[in-house]
Amino acid sequence: VVTSDVLREARILILHMGRDFSFDDCGRAFTCLPVEEPGATAEALVCNLDSLLGTMTQRLCVGSPPGVWVCSTDMLLTVPSAPGIDWDGFQGVRVIAVPGSQAYARNHGVYLTDEQGLVHDIIYKGTEAQIQQCAGPDGTVPLVCGVVFFSSDAAEQLLATHVIPPLDACTYMGLDSGAPPIQLSLFFDIVLCMARGMTEDEFVKGGGDTSVKSARSVLWTALRAFPLSMACIPDASYDYMTTSASDHIRSLTLLPSSASHLRFCKTAHSHVDQPWLLEDGSSVTNCLLEGAVRLAAGSVIQHCHLQGPLEIGPGCLLSGLAAGSSPALQGCPLRDIVLQGHHVQLRDLPCCVFTLTGRLDDWQSPAKEATYLNVPWAEFFHRTGIREGDLWDAEMPQKSRCLLSARLFPVLHACEALGLEDVLWLLAPTAVAGERLARWRTAWRMSWQELLPCLDKAAELGARQALFFLQGQRKVRRVLLGRQDISLLPLARSAVHEGYHEAVLGTLDEVASTASDAGIAARALACIAEVLGCMARGEGGLRSGPAANREWASAFGRLESGDITGGVQELAVERQKWMSRPALLVRAARHYEGAEQILVRQAVMSSCQFVTVGQAELPPLGHWVQVACPARLDLSGGWSDTPPITYEHGGAVVDVAVLVDGCQPIGARVRRISEPELRLVSLGGTPQSEAVVELVCRELEHLQDYCQPHAPGALLKAAFICSQVVQFPSQKPLGAQLMESFGGGFEVHTWSKLPHGSGLGTSSILAGAVMASLYRAAGKAAGTESLIHAVLHLEQRLTTGSGGWQDQVGGLVPGIKIGRSKAQLPLRVEVEKIPVPDGFTQTLNDHLLLVYTGKTRLARNLLQDVVRNWYARLPSAVQNADALVSTAEECAQALRQGNLPLIGKCLDRYWQQKKCMAPGCEPLAVGRMMDALRPYVYGQCLAGAGGGGFLYVLTKAPQQKEALHQILAKTEGLGNFSIHSIEVDTGGFSVEVLGCDAK
Repeated sequence: VVTSDVLREARILILHMGRDFSFDDCGRAFTCLPVEEPGATAEALVCNLDSLLGTMTQRLCVGSPPGVWVCSTDMLLTVPSAPGIDWDGFQGVRVIAVPGSQAYARNHGVYLTDEQGLVHDIIYKGTEAQIQQCAGPDGTVPLVCGVVFFSSDAAEQLLATHVIPPLDACTYMGLDSGAPPIQLSLFFDIVLCMARGMTEDEFVKGGGDTSVKSARSVLWTALRAFPLSMACIPDASYDYMTTSASDHIRSLTLLPSSASHLRFCKTAHSHVDQPWLLEDGSSVTNCLLEGAVRLAAGSVIQHCHLQGPLEIGPGCLLSGLAAGSSPALQGCPLRDIVLQGHHVQLRDLPCCVFTLTGRLDDWQSPAKEATYLNVPWAEFFHRTGIREGDLWDAEMPQKSRCLLSARLFPVLHACEALGLEDVLWLLAPTAVAGERLARWRTAWRMSWQELLPCLDKAAELGARQALFFLQGQRKVRRVLLGRQDISLLPLARSAVHEGYHEAVLGTLDEVASTASDAGIAARALACIAEVLGCMARGEGGLRSGPAANREWASAFGRLESGDITGGVQELAVERQKWMSRPALLVRAARHYEGAEQILVRQAVMSSCQFVTVGQAELPPLGHWVQVACPARLDLSGGWSDTPPITYEHGGAVVDVAVLVDGCQPIGARVRRISEPELRLVSLGGTPQSEAVVELVCRELEHLQDYCQPHAPGALLKAAFICSQVVQFPSQKPLGAQLMESFGGGFEVHTWSKLPHGSGLGTSSILAGAVMASLYRAAGKAAGTESLIHAVLHLEQRLTTGSGGWQDQVGGLVPGIKIGRSKAQLPLRVEVEKIPVPDGFTQTLNDHLLLVYTGKTRLARNLLQDVVRNWYARLPSAVQNADALVSTAEECAQALRQGNLPLIGKCLDRYWQQKKCMAPGCEPLAVGRMMDALRPYVYGQCLAGAGGGGFLYVLTKAPQQKEALHQILAKTEGLGNFSIHSIEVDTGGFSVEVLGCDAK
């Protein structure tokens, strides 16, 4: 029950739906605006109702006390972001006004107020003198704009009147009790009675018939005591949606004021084959324009599917035309006309009716002085042969004969199907009109007045929605094939929500299976995973997870073998079996991400064409080839080197090769042995340590788990295969291969002083060390650029799913450098050394420190989330990728200048960028550590992807190892940290051929 208590704290907004509208079958509230909202969670048409709802909730109503807002929907309203209404000590009722010109006010309502801002009177279509009286110092007048606020007290009093006769007849309760209905005006019956300038006598007598007079008397008693104040919003604008076609076209083609939260665009939610044919000052919303469709400035097309060649001149409004109507339009001169297709329901019969009017026509003016199709009726009758008696009944009085009541528009014909041509002939010259006239006369025709109650709004909204997703499918193709950085996730959400997901999935299948390269196909598969994820509606478990179910193996195999078309089709067939519930949908989405990773790997493996291997002398049997490498620090730009970002966006990373505690922490050594086998040995932290893991491979099948990153020795097995020391798969057994090519087998030792998940690039640098020593031990020579790309290739074969290039660039190229990759395939990494001022390398050594955080990274799926956000082209991910690359270039510049504070700034910014890319990469303890160090450093950042491992800091003073130790020792909740010195390694990795005793 609505009692006064309910209203005490309630905040209510009532939107009035308004009356019928001649330019939109769904009314003014649902008139679509030429707006796209890139930041919206779901993609949808924006109608006037959405705009008003946004204006009211996010702007006008902000800060208001509890109460009831009432807002009309028959106007376009724009309000600055902070309207600045003062609610202090507010009581009663407040009207909102918008400043307008005195000329505009002649056809509208204006408020007359006193010095305190209380409303004295409301003047509707006043005289010049009356309007002048309302003007402010700048000459503008406060226009009535259809928005009123009732405080809780006023709302309660107003509500109490709904049971008092005759006001009960304003509600359906009264109507159902048999009372004759009364129509009241919100402004001139309810609000006006609170205006100070009104007397009771004047107000009640102005009511017209007796029932309205007695209603006004009740309202006066209930509301008169409340103060009625006005708030006029500077910079706001108001545009009443009139029945004039010129006004409507103008409001859709003029850009709204800068104060608006809406940005009008020339084409909104539309697919246009030849956008250059749309002149500036035209507007296209929710359309599919195929072929050559030329649109002049000052014309609007909404909800149409048109096929060119078409020429639409100025001053036109076209709406609701389906593809079938294009032939009738071709070659038809369109200028200053309104042409609409309507869904009409005649009892049980649905049909489509076309209406045609002139831009300058007035609906209600008597035919004697009015126009039709912009010419006087007499001229129209003369040209077409139509007579007055065809349009109006003989008994209809002259003053009622107007465009609104003219039976112009054919609805049904006894023996022929009607189409657009049955109204377009009304534009034709006399010569053509003859044959059409007879057919028009024999059709059953209706006037706009008769059509209005038969309009099928549900069918109209359904057709708009179908067209919206049809153009949406074109958008999917356009964005993917054009490699555009536009997010398709909002469209996927809408498609799932509205039941159009099958159509979108079909389009994605088609793009993936016909794409010209693996990169586009991979993104299309990622989009399918997103649609499946949306279909699970937040249930069914985490999006990241395993993707090696046997059911999908056959499709994966096709993709691995390079048959993308066959693979995508097989995925689609398998997908059908996984659509029934959220848990299955999420698992299917994971497998689509697995399939996408296969294609990403293929795209990246194109980089193996930049690996060139020459011949070198074969070292003697038993002689070790030893390679020691520095670690790397990423100073800016990391993540931009990760596929697919690196080849879709382009990447740039600044890296430094560093010694940790004075030594190169990563290394490998290889020697040939006489037994035809591979001995794979993982040592502890140094070349002198004892073996931790030993494996011996004597058969080719011992190598087949090389592509499972967690299998023992996988990295070393992959290195033998990628360096082509071993052919795999092969008919020839392993032993025979080794004896034939090398007269024996190989023994490999690897070591790393750095803990797992250190963030210093260990695994990729170790892969580089293994490849370098293996090439040399096998009598081959490869340069640094070749090694960088060889490791890229190896990591894709290893399917670690990481495969960025910055680690090996950092560890294999000495000193300070920036690596770059262009937004293209094949992926090529180019490295430029960064020259620094004399003595600056030593300065860096004095100011850089490594802090081991004691945390290890737990997040296995960090990378999957980053790739998912990139493939979804979330605006934040795209902006962040741009920022990573520009920060890297800025950091390189700061290094060239030897500017420590600026380098520190880059490090801090880089850390923010890493957190944006992979939220959750800053554990609490690390946050505490960074807070404690902040006053003493220019900048700091977790190495690598973050989540744990090493923190590197650029201190303000030199040689701060002891000082930092004391600061951290005093900080609560850090756990076991340790501090290490680092220095720039200007020498880089070394390949040495030692004797038999490597120790």
